[in-house]
Amino acid sequence: MASSAIELLLVSLPQLTRGAAQTLAISGLGIVFATVGGVLYGVLATLGRRTLNIALQVYLELFRAIPVLVWLYLVFFGLPIVFSVSIPSFWCAVLVLGLWGASEIGEVVRGALTSLPRGQREAGLSIGLSGLQLYGYVLLPQALKRMTPPTINLYTRIVKTSSLAVLIGVVEVIKAGQQIIERTYESVLIYGALFLFFFFVCYPLSAASRALERRWAHS
Repeated sequence: MASSAIELLLVSLPQLTRGAAQTLAISGLGIVFATVGGVLYGVLATLGRRTLNIALQVYLELFRAIPVLVWLYLVFFGLPIVFSVSIPSFWCAVLVLGLWGASEIGEVVRGALTSLPRGQREAGLSIGLSGLQLYGYVLLPQALKRMTPPTINLYTRIVKTSSLAVLIGVVEVIKAGQQIIERTYESVLIYGALFLFFFFVCYPLSAASRALERRWAHS
């Protein structure tokens, strides 16, 4: 029985590998877009512009109030109907994950920046730093310690949430596993392999977050 299970895994490995590559690609691109967008959101939210803050708050609440699955459906099925714009399912998943992740990471960045002593901003401006230099050389480096652990935890959520892409036709690792199960009826074995895949991807991120928190708590 063990030999047949190993044989099935070996036969299924190419299909699972292709699905895993899709999952990692969606997650990786989503994390990049979420990080860049989140930092931009956090910086803009601390500029003190009322109109800008209202727009950012609306953006945040939309992604907090509406589930990611609904956003996937709205973008994938809604855009072609309303605006005649069709986005491939892969890039639709990347876009939605990036926008959702940016709203979450943006709040982390904003919180980290606003927690810094106000004197840091005033000191930077008093020596003639531009706004870009102030954030790039003074504020963001100091906020890095505070925002990195929760941001890494959000990365694990993006990886896990990427599995929703199966519902708009992306053949990622979950879909690949389902296709193998439909053919072989070996659900326990395949779902066990999927469990191990997500564990080995997400656990190092969670462990890194905890390690950084412990290290920086004593520094």
